Amino acid sequence: MGEKLLMKGNDAMAEGAVRAGCRFFAGYPITPQNEVPEYMSWRLPQAAAPSSRPSRVAAINMLYGRPRPGSDA
Repeated sequence: MGEKLLMKGNDAMAEGAVRAGCRFFAGYPITPQNEVPEYMSWRLPQAAAPSSRPSRVAAINMLYGRPRPGSDA
């Protein structure tokens, strides 16, 4: 059995995504999940663009533009 960690729910969700292979995150900071963009920016420092966008539309547009030949969406 691996190492046990005590984490908040948002941090646990973000860590699970990273361990499952997530290499890109785009989000809109809203109160219930403000910790997710903060955690993802810490865990994915190699991201070319900031993970937090000023609006929901901007975050969705980042997701539309992310897939490209040779990269994981």
